[in-house]
Amino acid sequence: MEGRKNFGAKGVITPLPVLIIGTYDENGNPDAMNAAWGGQCGPRHITIHLSKHKTTENIVLKKAFTVAFADAKHVVESDYLGLVSANKVPDKIEKAGLHVVNSEFVDAPVICEYPLTIECKLLSFQDDGNGGVVIGEIVNLSASESVLDEEGNIDLGKVAPIMFDSAKNYYRVVGEVVGNAFKDGAALM
Repeated sequence: MEGRKNFGAKGVITPLPVLIIGTYDENGNPDAMNAAWGGQCGPRHITIHLSKHKTTENIVLKKAFTVAFADAKHVVESDYLGLVSANKVPDKIEKAGLHVVNSEFVDAPVICEYPLTIECKLLSFQDDGNGGVVIGEIVNLSASESVLDEEGNIDLGKVAPIMFDSAKNYYRVVGEVVGNAFKDGAALM
């Protein structure tokens, strides 16, 4: 058996999707940030841990947010949204060259360039003193027609979502099919 190296209390959970959180502020200005500490926690729920940001304030204020999946085509823009605070650069979406439309379902923006977006209403915000845990109820999933297959289903290969590699601070593309869920394991039954 191969040896192992211990790293202590360091979490390297993978994959960590690169989530672009969209909100409106008190004046209706769109904001977006890059977040990696989140995921789906049930069939109709999403959870994200956010430190104190303009986005966090907006979610609590508006009780709504969108979650777009950063993709390989928009790595630079996605990273920029994580580097710059809306408190200092209120028009950072525009500076990134991105465009928004209003969600039809919640009071939050949909960023047009990202092909896959979850629209959520806030269920709870658990403040931990330095931000907190956002739990949202998914009320709609919208996808650009460019990422649909022949049957009209979402094709993640066409989305080319990126993940955050927390071990090396890289962005990596997700997409290769390596098996069939609820089927391949039957070979061991």
